[in-house]
Amino acid sequence: MKIFKYLILFALLLCQTACDKDWLKPEPLSFFSPENVFVDKAGMEALLITMRKDLKNESTGTMPNLTMEFAASDLASPWSQLDFYNLTPNTDQYYRFLAMFTVMYSSIKNCNVLITRIDDIKWASDAERNAILAEALWHRAYWYYRLVNSYGDVPFLSGEIQEAKLDFQTHSRWTILEKIKTDVEFAAERLPVAAKSGVITKGAANHLLAKIYLANLEYDKAIEAANKVINGPYALMNNRFGVDAAKANRNLIWDLHRAKNFSIAQNTETILAAIDRYEAPPAARSVGLYTMRLYNCQWFQPQVLDSQGKPGMVASGPMYDSLGRGNANIRLTGYFQYDIWAYKGATWRNTTDLRRADINWVDIHELKYNNPASVDFGKPINTKFLAAQVDTFKHVYAMPHYIMYNPQDDPKATPMGGNGDWYIFRLAETYLLRAEAYFWKNQLALAADDINKVRTRAKALPVSAGEVTIDFILHERARELFAEEPRHSELVRISYIMAKAGLNGYSLSNFSEKNYYFDRVMRYNNTYEKKIQLLGNTANMAPFHALWPIPSLVITANTKGVINQNVGYDGADRNVPPLTKIE
Repeated sequence: MKIFKYLILFALLLCQTACDKDWLKPEPLSFFSPENVFVDKAGMEALLITMRKDLKNESTGTMPNLTMEFAASDLASPWSQLDFYNLTPNTDQYYRFLAMFTVMYSSIKNCNVLITRIDDIKWASDAERNAILAEALWHRAYWYYRLVNSYGDVPFLSGEIQEAKLDFQTHSRWTILEKIKTDVEFAAERLPVAAKSGVITKGAANHLLAKIYLANLEYDKAIEAANKVINGPYALMNNRFGVDAAKANRNLIWDLHRAKNFSIAQNTETILAAIDRYEAPPAARSVGLYTMRLYNCQWFQPQVLDSQGKPGMVASGPMYDSLGRGNANIRLTGYFQYDIWAYKGATWRNTTDLRRADINWVDIHELKYNNPASVDFGKPINTKFLAAQVDTFKHVYAMPHYIMYNPQDDPKATPMGGNGDWYIFRLAETYLLRAEAYFWKNQLALAADDINKVRTRAKALPVSAGEVTIDFILHERARELFAEEPRHSELVRISYIMAKAGLNGYSLSNFSEKNYYFDRVMRYNNTYEKKIQLLGNTANMAPFHALWPIPSLVITANTKGVINQNVGYDGADRNVPPLTKIE
């Protein structure tokens, strides 16, 4: 069937593992081929639903894209792949740095089917046609924004691929940014101001445009796009709301991060959220957010010993239900746990910032031995008794409970982090994007004003104009957007800005040898300085690891063209100049 053939042929860009040859056999056209499905508005809208599901997959499941974004950043480390030299075009270890590339192109494939076939049917009006096309263009731009800030120069596919293609070429990152800019400008004019949860709106388009304009060093346009969001139908939440609003022992920041509050009408801060509900049909929901599994420490494991050298923890009871079966896939740095909250004499212990309030975090001293058979049952754990001191790296650390806590709706399920909506774009980030644009323009007072909109809501001390730096803006993004922004992508985006502008000694000509991403990670993530060793890996990273490798199977299958490899990885010696024009 043709749709099957299309998917497999496109596997030249999508395959991660070896494929058999069965796809070469011709198959008859089926009822589910594009010619039979995309024949009316309903067919096109069904494809939009698939695109929205792809967005949901960014944050749900056992190892979603956001896992890689934070694990390879200044805020966390990938404990099972600490040596980034083990990340090659052929291998990654437990994480999905290679698979993410192919998954994103799979999402782009869905967009291109709709974009290519938009005029294959008769529309009731141009407005109806353009609204659907606008959302598809937005989705494609979203994935390309992520690709160029994770992998750099990549092939741009502008339409549906309907036959074997072996001559893909790499396009310049800057060329792709120009293309998606014009696409989202088109979309922003035609998308609705308001829509049901999970549907793309003008606000989501202008928020994405602000990011694209920043990436392209078009600061005035970034400010203009952010203004349209900030002056639109959104407002920062400043009062208690939602499912736990009546609980006096909680606060506004807790409310803001309850998954059941993300998409309710009360929440005027949500610009776009992914929708994932337990009550949905099984095929329409994920296995869960897995936040408690991915971000929380392995506190319940037998390495956490008591004063007699016996296991002090068990995987059961109230603490297990509350903290979940943590696996530390995104091992939080000390910088994020503690240092980032120190400001104007305050420390993490006495900060006024609600985002580090004691009620919102579970600190090490709050972890108590929960094994009834332990002599120390009920006492705070003592890290001196751990089986090995390296175990503090993944078994015991402070956790932002207000973000990670998302209990299972199924009471029989293992506590990993249940189904729930998740923020994609939120107004707090729009303010920080505009603040960044003001910073690059050296309008520091305006930048401080926008940062303080976010800080004041959190009851954090205000920042002055003289204290605004790109580092401080990234600190604030970390405090406000942890587990929400694509952290690695944003660090790389800023690294490219500094390189293209020639700031602080950075340049595009030696990006793989010196870049802001690497310098910041080395400055704030001491995993690499301490050379932590786990699973045969010694923590290590080089500047070229700012960009992840293009999977080698994608490159070698493309026998009549050249897909470039990022400098530093095997195969980059065969690169050719990237294309600067999109046909």
